Amino acid sequence: MVAALDQNLLRQIDRNKLPRHIAIIMDGNGRWAKQRGFPRIFGHRSGVTAIREIVSACGELGVRVLTLFAFSTENWLRPPSEVRALMRLLERYLQRELPALQQNNVRLHAIGHVDQLPSSARRALRRAIAATADNAGLILILALNYGGRQEILDAVQRCLAKGAKAIDEQALSRSLDTAGLPDPDLLIRTSGEMRFSNFLLWQIAYTELYVTDTLWPDFRRVDLYRAILGYQRRERRFGGI
Repeated sequence: MVAALDQNLLRQIDRNKLPRHIAIIMDGNGRWAKQRGFPRIFGHRSGVTAIREIVSACGELGVRVLTLFAFSTENWLRPPSEVRALMRLLERYLQRELPALQQNNVRLHAIGHVDQLPSSARRALRRAIAATADNAGLILILALNYGGRQEILDAVQRCLAKGAKAIDEQALSRSLDTAGLPDPDLLIRTSGEMRFSNFLLWQIAYTELYVTDTLWPDFRRVDLYRAILGYQRRERRFGGI
């Protein structure tokens, strides 16, 4: 039944009007686990299945860039045991998924202050980025220790360090972590929350927002297809008429 629905929705997608860049706030892992009587980390582990499926689906569709909000600067405020578990989960994901990323021609990138991650996670991240550097398919960006306001401040500092006397939009965009990549056309937020959570604040000025009540561990291809179809039904005016 699910496979048939997947195929039906997939046939409706216009491949000539795909969002070039999809960004996702992967929310609801903790609630998903709580509903089942499990610790929060169980939800994060189950969310890896959703990541695997959505990365694969975006690559198959021909989406150019997929950015996943994996760990925010505010997430350090969570209980230390949960933060440690999340860092171990990140390290295992990078190690275990690397063969699949290679097979699917995915190029991995990261944004945020990754230098502040634990050393073992940094090493795994560097290895995966280096190993996939020559891949030419989907660009998968993991936002790690990332905050949108901090990214803008960092970009301003980079401009000033280059001797800029005045900073325009183009100069600041060239100094962001996402420099050289298209801004997101579609931002998906799971779990029904209606906020941006300090994610890609500069880049989403004209991004189409799609919110679903589905919790991230339950998010699958069919949900991605619905989001893309919703995006394709909208008329994007970028402030014009």
